[in-house]
Amino acid sequence: MATRILDRLAVAAHGAGGVLPLTFFDVPWIFTGPVERVFFYPYPHPAHQFTSTLLPRLVSALSAALRQFYPLLGRVRPCADGDGYEFCSGDGDAVQLTVAQSDDDFEDLSGDGPRDVARLYSLVPRLPPPGDYEGFALAAVQVTVFPGRGVAVGVSIHHVACDDSSYMHFVKTWAGHCRVAIAGTEEAVPAPPFLDRGVVRDPDGLAARTLDEMRQLAASGPPPPPPPGPPPPKLVIASFTLARACIDKLKQRVASNAKDAAAAGAVHCSAFTVACAFAWACLARAGAAAGDEGDRAHLLFSVECRRRLAPPVPQGYLGNCLRPCFVEVATRDLLAADGVATAAAAIGASIRALDDAGGVMAGAEGWFQKILSLVPRRPMSVGGSPRYGVYDTDFGLGRPSKVELVSIDKTPGTVSLAEGTDEGQRGIEVGVVLPEAEMARFASCFSDGLLQL
Repeated sequence: MATRILDRLAVAAHGAGGVLPLTFFDVPWIFTGPVERVFFYPYPHPAHQFTSTLLPRLVSALSAALRQFYPLLGRVRPCADGDGYEFCSGDGDAVQLTVAQSDDDFEDLSGDGPRDVARLYSLVPRLPPPGDYEGFALAAVQVTVFPGRGVAVGVSIHHVACDDSSYMHFVKTWAGHCRVAIAGTEEAVPAPPFLDRGVVRDPDGLAARTLDEMRQLAASGPPPPPPPGPPPPKLVIASFTLARACIDKLKQRVASNAKDAAAAGAVHCSAFTVACAFAWACLARAGAAAGDEGDRAHLLFSVECRRRLAPPVPQGYLGNCLRPCFVEVATRDLLAADGVATAAAAIGASIRALDDAGGVMAGAEGWFQKILSLVPRRPMSVGGSPRYGVYDTDFGLGRPSKVELVSIDKTPGTVSLAEGTDEGQRGIEVGVVLPEAEMARFASCFSDGLLQL
């Protein structure tokens, strides 16, 4: 099943550009990579209708969106004085839009069952390589037509540019401009992003200190390569749904597991909390044969800080505004019969702690080193969130039939969360990338866990 590149277009937004600093929320993401999603839409039309009708609207709408989100046009480069990095974009910059055609099975690719993640990567645009000077591009998009079946829209944005809130703000702005071209209603376009990075204050010099730590780490050289071994197993991606009724039952279980009524009232028990706990327990059980019940299990997830900072940052702020949350429990407790309740209580406690003395920025000077210390322990980490409404992204084709956060495959043990496809029912979709054997165990644990609710 082949995907052919039909064209590569440079989509510009003339008259937009400027230089912006990186904040301390951005700096830790410099040496990571892009967040990559694919949005699938039914499109039962021939390829020539796609190229003559839909594609021109997508291109013009992308240019309109980039005029508002102009930092994504440019690059991240070292500052001229050598002190830090900055975003820089100007009239000569453009985002590459790849146009492709695929003969793969659209219905299978946009389904929930296990699929070779490599098939999805044919729908994901690669960021252009660095140019003649230091720096790297921030965004790329790809539109792939499956003649008579559907269209896939792939979006790659480097994490240093923005978090998921801003990522989805951009994608929905692009989609809104596309709907304007089709229906002519300006109400489809979200409000413009907030670009003033001065709202993120850094009185303690966290950006410079984090960058120094990163430079010291780079100066020590790359880690030694792993010893030769068998080739890594094929990775597959699959989605699992927690219906609203299941979420409510999980909440009840967490509350009933509290020691007393006062403790039950103190438990932070949201849909996000129980979904993370359920996925964490399933992931631990899927890999339990390789574990040691005396070990500690670790979870890493991000909390958005826009409304938690003092003063608050506007919700439409374009950039990163996340802090990490760290959770650990005994592996034997996570594997126990009430492991989901134990995990949910620990996750809830970490979220409630954000309201303690020091607030959301408490311990910020140690976040980077703590994340590095956890990497060898293979924590479960969480990408995405149900609150971003990925299934509300309408390019004039209706709601997507499927949205995949493909880039979770870069970090073993990462799961993605999104709102469920059962519109209005407030369920949660859990995406996982695992080797085939572990995926089969995870699926079994997930279904067994639902039956026990």
